[in-house]
Amino acid sequence: MTAKPSIPKGTRDFSPVETAKRNYIFNTIRNVYHLYGFQPIETPAMEMLSTLMGKYGEEGDKLLFKIQNSGDYFAGLTDEELLSRNAAKLASRFCEKGLRYDLTVPFARYVVMHRDEITFPFKRYQIQPVWRADRPQKGRYREFYQCDADVVGSNSLLNEVELMQIVDTVFQRFGIRVCIKINNRKILTGIAEIIGEADKIVDITVAIDKFDKIGLEHVNAELREKGISEEAVARLQPIILLRGSNDEKLATLRTVLADSETGLKGVEESAFILSTLSTLGLQNEWELDLTLARGLNYYTGAIFEVKALDVPMGSITGGGRYDNLTGVFGMPGVSGVGISFGADRIFDVLNTLDLYPKEATGSTQLLFINFGEREAAFSMQVLRQVRVAGICAELFPDAAKVKKQMSYANAKQIPFVAIVGENEMSTGKVTLKNMVTGEQQLVTAEELVRRLPANL
Repeated sequence: MTAKPSIPKGTRDFSPVETAKRNYIFNTIRNVYHLYGFQPIETPAMEMLSTLMGKYGEEGDKLLFKIQNSGDYFAGLTDEELLSRNAAKLASRFCEKGLRYDLTVPFARYVVMHRDEITFPFKRYQIQPVWRADRPQKGRYREFYQCDADVVGSNSLLNEVELMQIVDTVFQRFGIRVCIKINNRKILTGIAEIIGEADKIVDITVAIDKFDKIGLEHVNAELREKGISEEAVARLQPIILLRGSNDEKLATLRTVLADSETGLKGVEESAFILSTLSTLGLQNEWELDLTLARGLNYYTGAIFEVKALDVPMGSITGGGRYDNLTGVFGMPGVSGVGISFGADRIFDVLNTLDLYPKEATGSTQLLFINFGEREAAFSMQVLRQVRVAGICAELFPDAAKVKKQMSYANAKQIPFVAIVGENEMSTGKVTLKNMVTGEQQLVTAEELVRRLPANL
């Protein structure tokens, strides 16, 4: 017996209805990006491992899908190396490429390679899949889409403000209530300095970033495992647990970080972003969250995450400023800031809350019933006029029983059916049936075109 086919864990098939829903997500985000002056680019699914490695931290590097070289990839390897069973070392010898982990690092590579063709500041968006060798779970997939927008070549904090406006606009259009969480890596650096663990900033941010997932006790345990002193862990507690309004948090941080120039700079950057947003009439919540760390190493300034308020789900949007990313590709001094919408998680949130508009999942608006060759030929002429008018329509391909054709219309949720028989052909008209109300009307092709949009 032939084994039933399957797909890799952490990946999904999407039905026509699901694909229509996903396209609604992509199109909504794309339209907002256009509204703010961003231009689209695309990059390859696979990049050179030298481009990807070392950009996401030690944990991120472990989640890269590596692509085995074609041909005899064992050539040049000694028996000793093969028998060592050192997976990381062997992979570095016969894997030169990898699937992209995100869209930001490939974008930085793109900027460096195409610097002579780009007008700065460069505002680009990119909607493509990425891959991570993560453990699949609810809301976490190995293959998923990101919808990124970035601005490079500008240090202005107005870019951060505008990106938060984009986030607010997108989720308004989706009808999802969210909280926009904002922090700054300079603040986190300042905190590491004042607790006496400046050289442990990466370990501290990786641990703090897990606060929502594992809780304070486990964060502290991880900090101790990384060699953070007990005194430093104790001094970190009131900072992690800081509560109050955004202004109250900023005031406390100005006092706590008084001896850290870097930390104070982060506070003032955050104050500018938050105060400017307060004048722009955002419809969603936003807050300064000191437990937000964004574990990726390339962030250097403001960082963002967005959480849905009505569905238990991880971050559905994230991003931040990265001043040094292009420098690793030989182009220093180019600052950038960006956001990324997690389309797959947004898909799950919209499904859970049933927020898709009806037109987002509909396709065919009108089905012509097929009674035979002559009727089909007549229907094709009317069908041509209907399609020219921009109405999505189809003719059932076979002269099957009417019940079967009507069942087809119901299964596809087609709202109208056109019936063409001897009587209709003799008058040059069609009978239009509303599949919801059951109402039928004899109409001309011109009347059909006028009536359908008004009823949809």
